Amino acid sequence: MAMTIHLDVVSAEQSIFSGLAEFVIAPATMGEVGIYPRHAPLITTIKPGVLRVKMPDADQEQLIYVSGGILEVQPGVITLLADTAIRGQDLDEAKAIEAKKQAEEAIKNKSTKINYAQAQAELSEALAQLQTIERLRKHTH
Repeated sequence: MAMTIHLDVVSAEQSIFSGLAEFVIAPATMGEVGIYPRHAPLITTIKPGVLRVKMPDADQEQLIYVSGGILEVQPGVITLLADTAIRGQDLDEAKAIEAKKQAEEAIKNKSTKINYAQAQAELSEALAQLQTIERLRKHTH
């Protein structure tokens, strides 16, 4: 049996994942972070992107979209406190495409009430959701 580490992924609304993982790849602010059992303690911020979880006895990784948050690694447990977390299969592609279009319009049209930084953040989140959907398609085919 492979070595495992316990992973908890929690959003403001609900617990998204709680279970064992062989490894986890997270979209840290400074770049992707790979975490295996016995990883050194770590705390880092997370940017919008794909959290990849390799579960024991599973051929494919489980994908979870996270919009940002905090990742903490302790001996034997990884905790990700996400602003928003959505299981890959629960993402709505049409909604993400529409959010991307609206954010791009807000960036182009500087006279809108939305501020530029907020529009950039919304665009980043929409692109990360679309990236998660694309990765999910590659894993299932």
